Amino acid sequence: MPADAGSTRSAGIVVLASLAVIAALYVGRELLIPIALAMLFTALLRPLVRRFERAGLSAAVGSTVVMIVLLGVLGIGVSSLAGPVRDWIAQAPATFAKAQERLQTLRRPLQAITSAAERLERGVTGEKARPDSQVPPGASPAAGASQGSDNAAPSASQAAGPAAGGSGVATVAARVFGTTTAVLAGIVEVVLLTFLLLASGDAFLSKLLHVLPLRRDKREAVEIAHETEEAVSRYLIATAFINIGQGVLVGAAMALLHMPNPVLWGLLTFFLEFVPYLGGASMIILLALVGLATYDSVGRAVLPPAVYLMITTLQNNLVSPVAYGRRLQLNPVAVFVGVLFWYYLWGVPGAFISVPVIAGLKIVGDHVERLSPLAEFLGD
Repeated sequence: MPADAGSTRSAGIVVLASLAVIAALYVGRELLIPIALAMLFTALLRPLVRRFERAGLSAAVGSTVVMIVLLGVLGIGVSSLAGPVRDWIAQAPATFAKAQERLQTLRRPLQAITSAAERLERGVTGEKARPDSQVPPGASPAAGASQGSDNAAPSASQAAGPAAGGSGVATVAARVFGTTTAVLAGIVEVVLLTFLLLASGDAFLSKLLHVLPLRRDKREAVEIAHETEEAVSRYLIATAFINIGQGVLVGAAMALLHMPNPVLWGLLTFFLEFVPYLGGASMIILLALVGLATYDSVGRAVLPPAVYLMITTLQNNLVSPVAYGRRLQLNPVAVFVGVLFWYYLWGVPGAFISVPVIAGLKIVGDHVERLSPLAEFLGD
């Protein structure tokens, strides 16, 4: 077989295998998302469990202590912030309705320009505009009657309005409670898997080293595991501290701008900034909508998203490079594409784990010679 044919066949196999892996990740997302999140949190909490092991406690006892403390802190935080979140959810429909009304007002000049352009185009082409109520030439009177019957149709549906409204409310309620149940079940799965992985200690790494035949492969596997764990842990801890600082700044700025619920804006900043790019875009959209509903002028409504954009830009260019270090200096284009890819596959959890996955792939590429082009592409 010629060399070119062999290389083409190998490339085809790689492409087919990649497509099969992507399809498996998409189809099995309900099973794989909790496992991936549990592995991510295990890499974050494993150094704490090792400290308990050095103090003479077993991995199971250390894992229990870490999980109890972590869940206690999260429970206190959620209970203390339940009030502002509840108030914001209660006010959200009225806020978004007012923002939509302001957006309709802002769209009127654009609609006027569009209508003028259409009239100009009709004047150039010689086409005559006809009212919507006029029956087109050649149409039978039955068409007008059918239009009349169509116009009468809503009255019949209005007669059944209460029943339809009740059915709609029941459907929305079922979706909300179904989503809440699924989220709670996913959280329980992640917590249990994280505890089991932490309690098992280095059992999986030991089994991997036992399977690998060569001493060099075992050494590289240990280095890859430790560097990946260190990179993921550093990324999550650094991101948490950065988000705390950014949340404080955003909350203070929103208070100075007299935005409603400034504490909630700081909280949203902390959580949404864990999702690269998409979280910041969501914050800008939310701030713009609430700004339109809060202020009378468009200039003041633009201030909250503009201030947030300024804060996050300064953070990304001044704080993040120092906090993350060289190990996590990744190619911004690769990170952006990776975030979109994982968001398409797994939604928000996929976007959340995208940067640790990319960092792990880069570390593997640094140690495996055949994957060195991948590491070169992912690196900054």
